[in-house]
Amino acid sequence: MIRAASSHFERVVNFVVGRVLSHNGAAEGVSGLDDVTTYYLLHRQDFGMDDAPTGACILYAISCGLSDSALADQHDILVRTGGQAEPEEDEEEESTGEEVEGEEPEDGTGSKVRLRPRNQRRRATMGEDSGGRPAPLIDQIHRLMRLFKAGEQFKLDDYLDSKGLRGNQLFHQLLQALIELAGQGSDERAILESLSNHVGAVGAKVEAGQYMLGYEAAEER
Repeated sequence: MIRAASSHFERVVNFVVGRVLSHNGAAEGVSGLDDVTTYYLLHRQDFGMDDAPTGACILYAISCGLSDSALADQHDILVRTGGQAEPEEDEEEESTGEEVEGEEPEDGTGSKVRLRPRNQRRRATMGEDSGGRPAPLIDQIHRLMRLFKAGEQFKLDDYLDSKGLRGNQLFHQLLQALIELAGQGSDERAILESLSNHVGAVGAKVEAGQYMLGYEAAEER
């Protein structure tokens, strides 16, 4: 019975994530998307960047072949927040999609969890392959966002080329899905949109001035 329930939940996960990636409400099959990125999309779609009940997240994790503890401790995707005091004003602003640079969410008792914002995922190895397995696609995008924000154009282009991301259709689908999920007017959305424009410039190696202007223009929108 447990196996049947798990199989059903996996089908639900594939259905929901397929709709997120398709951008038009149609449920398309999810093929080639890694487990961590699948979980991230499912969680982000249902709970955004707000606190989420641990029980639901455990079910989501299991359906993706993962555990909530691995997502928090190994993959640096989740942070435990249950048991903390009511969020302060700046924490409430973050839940709308705005990112607060430099602030680190504190671990709670575990009754609730939330996604760790990309600007608080600071591991130097994020986005690097490990144990012969490619880095999760969400990690690769978060690494690109870090490089973009820092103005590291040449490192960004080298990373894009080393991963073959310019011609990776799943990467482009995920990038667009994250843009749609990001808060309107947020720093996250501005970076994602500018990154998408940069990647879309076929074979382009823009100069640093143009590169930063693209980001600044997106911030003004």
